Amino acid sequence: MVQEGIAASGSFIFMEIIGFVFFLLVFVVIGLLSARKPAGAATGAGATAEAVGTDGTSQGAEYLLAGQDVSPVLTALSAAATKYSGYMFIGLIGYIYTYGLSAIWLVFGFFFGDVIAYSFVHKKLRQAAGETGALSFAELLAKWHGGDYKRLRAVVGILTLVFLTTYAAAQFSSGGKALHVLFSWHEYAGAVIAAGLILVYCFAGGLKASIWTDAAQSILMMAAMLMLLVAAIIGAGGMADFAGKLDAVSPDYLSLGTERFGGVGALALFAFGWLFNGIGVTGQPQVMVRFMALDHTENTRKTGIYYFLWSGTFLAATFVVGLATRLYITGGAGFDAELALPTLAGVLLPSLAVGVVIGGVFAAAMSTTDSQVLSCAAVLSEDFKLGAGVGAKRFATLGVTLAALAIGVFASSNVFTLVIFAWSALACTIGPLVIIHALGRRPKEWVALSVMAVGLTVALMWRQLGLTSITYEGLPGIAAALGTYLILSRFSKK
Repeated sequence: MVQEGIAASGSFIFMEIIGFVFFLLVFVVIGLLSARKPAGAATGAGATAEAVGTDGTSQGAEYLLAGQDVSPVLTALSAAATKYSGYMFIGLIGYIYTYGLSAIWLVFGFFFGDVIAYSFVHKKLRQAAGETGALSFAELLAKWHGGDYKRLRAVVGILTLVFLTTYAAAQFSSGGKALHVLFSWHEYAGAVIAAGLILVYCFAGGLKASIWTDAAQSILMMAAMLMLLVAAIIGAGGMADFAGKLDAVSPDYLSLGTERFGGVGALALFAFGWLFNGIGVTGQPQVMVRFMALDHTENTRKTGIYYFLWSGTFLAATFVVGLATRLYITGGAGFDAELALPTLAGVLLPSLAVGVVIGGVFAAAMSTTDSQVLSCAAVLSEDFKLGAGVGAKRFATLGVTLAALAIGVFASSNVFTLVIFAWSALACTIGPLVIIHALGRRPKEWVALSVMAVGLTVALMWRQLGLTSITYEGLPGIAAALGTYLILSRFSKK
């Protein structure tokens, strides 16, 4: 059935490419148009009109932080598209294809952990961004409570460069896989196309162009996933037949995972651990910088409503589509589960609609990658001061994009593994420090560095020892980091 579906779509390959290219051009046009919008100065409580780059002008703030004048709707859509990246279409769908209903614990963790973090972090972070005038995430952490921790700023900058570049590489890989399975292009072709488009609009408008295109990309991502959801249910004969056929896939496909993990207690530990993946958003510069760019601190709550409405809908649709892949794709021993979604699109949808879905996968990958590239460019230009002016920031953007592209083309690991690894490392190092600051604490620099070191060490050891089957490494990593702070903060006072 899979082979027939893909072969049939091959006869309409031209229409698929037309639909795909159309949306890519839309993104580029939106990004270029954003550069023509006059720079806005953020006003109101919690905003700053004095944020400047290393060039001593407001151009730095405009390129790296969109002038801190981004509306709640744009902030919410951009942050959501950035967080729910290409790995949702490629990596998470592949995981659901493999493990069935028990994958729901990951989805719950993504969403509700994010809700927990949002309840006490994001407003404080936007307020601190306004007070410090910071243009990079590392600078914000170094100056959050009025100090200027230069060693901390350098360490956070290095972590951002290493792990966000790896993360961006995974996004390039996800786009390449989608084009490979449907258009039979080499996997590096999609990565090169994505890199080129990102450079075009990021050069033109910096973070503002990234946010504007993210908003458009979030709409396409949602449309693509809902289109597949409807097609899968209709193709199965309606909701009742859809559920019945899922139940017949295998004896444990609709199991919550009690047997898979060896009991209720083990399952609860696994599920609880994935809450820390959601909480770990606090350590992701590419997401948090969106909230730094929000126009007013008071708009944080409104932004959260939009953000979680979109996120909840998208996650629910993604999960059901992931389950549906097993109804239409038999797959063999050599089938790559991360190709399940583009394969499903080729089976279920007409050619032009397949182009829309692939555009959605690309949109997801690009909306995250451009954010990561700009966060790394901010580190190079602002934290390491490798050059002044917008030209230097653009050069840094080029360098980071090429590095991520090289990793994405030559790395052998799958998308899901790359993303989870990079996300975990940032969640367990930067995340605990953001939480500590948001709670009003003021750690000394050596305490902050110790917290980060412990979090990263525990997370890496947990993964290296193969304990991720017990629980996600974010749980022991973040817990160890926060525990270290509690101990060292008392010791430092004495």
